[in-house]
Amino acid sequence: MESPSSHIVVRTPVVDAIGDLYAAHGLGRKCVVLFDENTRRLFGDQVLEALHRQGFQTRELVVPARETSKSLSSAWKLYGAMIEADVDRGWNLLAVGGGVVGDLGGYIAASYYRGIPVVQLPTTLLAMTDSSIGGKVAINHPLGKNLIGFFHLPELVLIDPSILKSLPSREIYGGMAEVVKYGFISDRSFFDFLQENFDEVVRFREPYLTEAVSRSAFIKAEVVERDFRETTGLRATLNFGHTFAHGFEKLAEYRNLRHGEAVAIGMVCALFLSHRLGFLPEAALAEGLGLMKRFRFPRGVIEKRFLAHGSDAIFESMFSDKKKVGGKLRFVLVDRIGHAFLHGEEVAKEEVSGAIDDARAWFSEKR
Repeated sequence: MESPSSHIVVRTPVVDAIGDLYAAHGLGRKCVVLFDENTRRLFGDQVLEALHRQGFQTRELVVPARETSKSLSSAWKLYGAMIEADVDRGWNLLAVGGGVVGDLGGYIAASYYRGIPVVQLPTTLLAMTDSSIGGKVAINHPLGKNLIGFFHLPELVLIDPSILKSLPSREIYGGMAEVVKYGFISDRSFFDFLQENFDEVVRFREPYLTEAVSRSAFIKAEVVERDFRETTGLRATLNFGHTFAHGFEKLAEYRNLRHGEAVAIGMVCALFLSHRLGFLPEAALAEGLGLMKRFRFPRGVIEKRFLAHGSDAIFESMFSDKKKVGGKLRFVLVDRIGHAFLHGEEVAKEEVSGAIDDARAWFSEKR
């Protein structure tokens, strides 16, 4: 398998070179372009004009800009539109958007004609640094998120950090959860960079923004390369905070809570759990929480989507996590800043609930 990092291009403006990039990776110029309603409005004309100027034949598809678009019914409609447009194996799919479009587009590409190439053009910070990279694509089921999907590595990931300037601050802070995650799990020097330059990144100041995006993308690509199908436990470390986060998302019925916001809350819980189980020293816990304190949440999110739920309800909702094994939850923990591991033993409910209560107290004091 070719290295995923060789497929990542960080450039401004990236669409102006898309023809040459496609050619260099052996991709044809028949392209299904998938947007959501927001990315079509913000970037659609620019992307389609660039494609047509560079000799592409395109078929445009648009889905609603919401999590519920990641469904079998949405995919079924898109399959139909592609069949009617005579899309065959000679085509590829370009997914222009955030995590919803990237996951849905990747799922369709992996399954249509038993697989056509997919290219990701992420438009959110979270997608640029996490969901567009690594080839895990999925749709949701009413009983859980991302339960139905494939491993389908993108042929290209085209990242243009300047796109982020169109995003509201809520999307930036949501994306920063995945950025900060890499500092916690893999790279102490990157954690230090974020401690020093967090405000510059969220204010889109260069070269800090591009540095944060690039380092995040390549850290994930390196982890994916070493454990593509999550068989050794290394790739599982990318899910630091996510076991808690998926519980919060389910309690919110996948509405009114961004994935990155859930992950940020989940990482605070995971830091406390790492400490409670004796892996993370007090000083490292304080240092980690110091960086998490820089996050800004919309009014009411912490109260309604976290503090309003008891630890028992959160614990039970966490069992929707697809990463549980044998009916048992698996937790990614840290034993120092910059190093995470998949905890192989079952964690007592009392410890998990205790970590949630610790995080609840921390957020209440922080307010």
